[in-house]
Amino acid sequence: MPLLRTAAAPRIDYGSRAYWAGTIKMGLSKFFILRVLHDGPMHGYDIARTVARVTGGCCSPTEGTVYPVLREFEAGGFVTVEEMVVQGRQRRVYALTDAGRAAFRVALEAWMEATAALQDTGRAFAAEGCKAPGETC
Repeated sequence: MPLLRTAAAPRIDYGSRAYWAGTIKMGLSKFFILRVLHDGPMHGYDIARTVARVTGGCCSPTEGTVYPVLREFEAGGFVTVEEMVVQGRQRRVYALTDAGRAAFRVALEAWMEATAALQDTGRAFAAEGCKAPGETC
């Protein structure tokens, strides 16, 4: 029986800043979508634009990211959707439900805990003499 060769999975470069930035931004996108909707209802394009503004460009979700997340939030009961005319155009406007507001609070607590742990790690490595990014400790 001949051996079947399968394509190897692409190698992940864990030493790449782009890999880590992408991984972090993927998780943060959901959080920041909840965050901007916490301020009030918005349509998808405004959500993406507001997330980019609120994060100073650190997290700039594309339509390919925003709409699947919004559908997921809608299916879970975290947002409602209403068809409205906005600036003369038919738009789907998303608003947080009470469950969405509660999810945002839980997410904020979780991200703040992670942030504190990252800051502690940064301080510990700085104390060991690692001053510059990429410097071997």
